[in-house]
Amino acid sequence: MIAGLIFVVSSLTLLQFFVSYSRSIITESRGHTLSEQARELCGIRSSLLAGEQFGRLNQLMALCPEANDDGFKVKVVGIYFHLLGFARTFIGWAIPSADTWIETERGGCAYVAAVVLDRRIAHNRMMVANLASH
Repeated sequence: MIAGLIFVVSSLTLLQFFVSYSRSIITESRGHTLSEQARELCGIRSSLLAGEQFGRLNQLMALCPEANDDGFKVKVVGIYFHLLGFARTFIGWAIPSADTWIETERGGCAYVAAVVLDRRIAHNRMMVANLASH
């Protein structure tokens, strides 16, 4: 009984730190302004992204090689995105006001993916320019 209680409390504490870390990544990405080139390539029209765009942006990121170690952040935010989808399914009906917050957070996850994609596009353009100059 005590071992089960310790496991549950530890799991909830780990979940709390995971959510905090994911939200800090989202907050960090909000400070980055997307370039016009990335907006055009991704089909982004406004600064607010819908959560549904996360999957498409993830597919576009798979086409660009990693510029640095941003792959871990994308995976963390991807897990958080799916966790939010799970929460929307099971909590959204009980707490309708949570649905707007969850959708805002999912949009933040999509913005993280757009920022990472923007960085990868810029890095790839720089590599092509360096190759063309040599």
